Amino acid sequence: MSKKFTVKHIVAIGIGAAVFFILKRFVTIPTGIPNTDIATAYPFLALLGVVYGPIVAGLAGFIGHALGDLTTYGAWWSWIIASGILGVFFGLLAKRIPIEQGIFGKKETVTFLVGETIANLVTWVIIAPIGDILIYAEAPSKVFTQGVVAGITNSIVTGVIGFILLKAYAQTKTKKGSLNKEA
Repeated sequence: MSKKFTVKHIVAIGIGAAVFFILKRFVTIPTGIPNTDIATAYPFLALLGVVYGPIVAGLAGFIGHALGDLTTYGAWWSWIIASGILGVFFGLLAKRIPIEQGIFGKKETVTFLVGETIANLVTWVIIAPIGDILIYAEAPSKVFTQGVVAGITNSIVTGVIGFILLKAYAQTKTKKGSLNKEA
């Protein structure tokens, strides 16, 4: 991950927000809990975070979620903000996962799975419900139920699909020292 913010990062935010929006809007699975779906956008956000870092993933998650809400029932800011925060959390994993060197072995897999699970649970079980209560005066029992379901389902789907995306991405990179000079 580059320490300098470049045009590449701006493009990644735009493309990332667009892909997140499409996945959030059109590729979800209902959970049976009102307004709570299994979202396939979060594994993609995890990939974006590990590859580009917290700023790119945070902005892509925030913008993509906002676009998704604004094209359906209207902005639900507590969860839009939570998606941005989740992107930041995912981006912080970039420091511990050397994906650009083509490395995504057992240690990196464990780091990712533990990190994404903690990030999802903190975001959806704590941050989003508290935001619902503070911003919208929602009933705590309702929003914490939604948060627990979202936290668990997003942890699972991000763990499974996110692992596949990160493993595949790492395999596209050349590992340092893997090329030999021919004699």
